[in-house]
Amino acid sequence: MKKILSVLLTVSALSLGIASCQKKTVETAQEAAPQAAQEAAASSITVVFGSEPNTIDPALNSAVDAAIYAEHLFEGLYKYEDNGSGIAQAVPGLAASAPRKAPADGGEVVYTYTLRAGLKWSDGKPFTAQDIVYSWRRLVDPATAADYSYMITMVKNADEIMAGEKDKSELGIAALDDVTVEITLTYDCPFFDEIACFPATFPVRQDVIESAGDQWTFNPATYISNGPYRLKEWVHNSHLTIEKNPHYYEPATGPDLIRFALMDDDNALLAGFRNEELDYIQTVPVDEIQGLLDSGELKVVPYLGTYYVSFNTQKAPFNDARVRKAFNLAIDRAYIINQITRSGQQPASGFVPSGIADAAGAGSDFRQIGGDYYSIAPGDYEKNVAEAKRLLAEAGYPEGAGFPVAEYIYNTNDAHRAIAEALQDMWKTALGVNVTLSNQDWAVFLDTRKIGDFQIARDGWIGDYNDPMNFLEMYLTGGGNNNSQYASPAFDALIKQAQSTAVAEERMRLMHQAEDILVGQDAAVGPIYFYTQSYMMNPKITGMYYTPLGYFFFKNAQIAP
Repeated sequence: MKKILSVLLTVSALSLGIASCQKKTVETAQEAAPQAAQEAAASSITVVFGSEPNTIDPALNSAVDAAIYAEHLFEGLYKYEDNGSGIAQAVPGLAASAPRKAPADGGEVVYTYTLRAGLKWSDGKPFTAQDIVYSWRRLVDPATAADYSYMITMVKNADEIMAGEKDKSELGIAALDDVTVEITLTYDCPFFDEIACFPATFPVRQDVIESAGDQWTFNPATYISNGPYRLKEWVHNSHLTIEKNPHYYEPATGPDLIRFALMDDDNALLAGFRNEELDYIQTVPVDEIQGLLDSGELKVVPYLGTYYVSFNTQKAPFNDARVRKAFNLAIDRAYIINQITRSGQQPASGFVPSGIADAAGAGSDFRQIGGDYYSIAPGDYEKNVAEAKRLLAEAGYPEGAGFPVAEYIYNTNDAHRAIAEALQDMWKTALGVNVTLSNQDWAVFLDTRKIGDFQIARDGWIGDYNDPMNFLEMYLTGGGNNNSQYASPAFDALIKQAQSTAVAEERMRLMHQAEDILVGQDAAVGPIYFYTQSYMMNPKITGMYYTPLGYFFFKNAQIAP
């Protein structure tokens, strides 16, 4: 999941003034004055994570920006809290404590969660275990068409339901009573706590969705949530404002209002931050990066993800693995991270990023154990180009002769544009092929990429949980996030085997073999670099915390006078 910013706000939209969402009444000037004073006294911050979101339905979203909104508005069985050092960790959320585990038949494991007492939705209605059951069944229901349905593939019968072979009522989840949820897993999943606090698994209200349909997210009156905040206002292409949820089970300590400005212009973002209209931003103009790093204003933190290009494996000429390998080898990764991104990114020698543990002992790293699929040493670039030319000639296009004009699509952002132009030049210089560039607005870009209406596309994946499986399972045939339209029975078989065992060494061995096919053999993707996350934040704000999975939390933030 990777958010990219997309729409420039006007000066008035950037204002920190927050419009009242209280019920409209006929008021005298005397009655209105206390209300205005109360609003002026409310603490608020304005932050930017993206432009207009494609959706804020937790089950349908697949982008980091809307996931961050969901993490403030909703809560799952588990939630992310500060571990004391500004880093988030998964702890019980709706669940009163960690689940009770018990083995079942055939290697299955039953997780039993007891919910906190007195839970309520943001409109004050009681929250029950059945709400979780409904939401998880909705996630795997083929009619929902959720890209992230596979996130709970470890739950009994999930795969069969997603394949249309069983009814959603047969999912291995049940409400034993109003406060007890029982979930049956096909194996004891080592990262299930993180699944239990992933946005796609957040509970949503059945009665609201069934009455409002796909319009339920657009109106604060129907966008019922259960987290520390609730939706106050959504002015499309301008801002999305949330306020403290008075029915949350514990008092929120953060700002009264969090205003998510919807923007994508890097120059406007930096100007808004300088003018103190924005309290937090993540992207700045490329030519400003080094100076901001040197001054210490731009912070850089670990980010578990990979920036890459997706090749449409079902469209000629990229249905030929030799062509894909040639384009991949022609990428000068050292140039991109040293001359364009310049924020400590690491050149990618595979798809699964560094920072994910392997099973080879304490401190082992999946990427180090898996090794490099091509050389990332700057001095070896010419060697890579020579091999790329050989492969392209073998595919029938010597020195690019006869190769049709290809198109690379990306979304609005200065860094993406600079990378797109660099790739265009590399492919022309190294391979002799012409590639046109198509810049699309965020929502349009997501739809275009999702349906496979492209040849080459900018792509990025940020881990949803800290395990190699999250970077590999999305390339199962027909997967909702399989943008490359990749299909390999051999790859599928290895991933399914890895998903069905809890033996760490066996899981890792199978996933290494799967990556060998995805990247080494088939080159379905062209990894460019492993992410870092940069940001600028108002120095008066304390209490913000984050996870290297890409979520930033302001629900405990404090603002100094």
